Amino acid sequence: MQQGTGFLTPRQRRLAWLGFLLAAVQAPVAAKLVSDSSWLFSLVVALMIATVIIADDTMRRQPADVRSSD
Repeated sequence: MQQGTGFLTPRQRRLAWLGFLLAAVQAPVAAKLVSDSSWLFSLVVALMIATVIIADDTMRRQPADVRSSD
């Protein structure tokens, strides 16, 4: 049974992780430095990127023969 491949290329996956980490670190820093709630945007972006990474992980963990029969 072979592992499946995700919809992200390895380069896109690395960039998604980098974007997630940058947005996740920037949100609390912005919350500390900015008086308004604009830091919530960084939090939402980090959560959206995390959702994409989780979806890609799910596709990668499925056996390749399961997805090909759909």
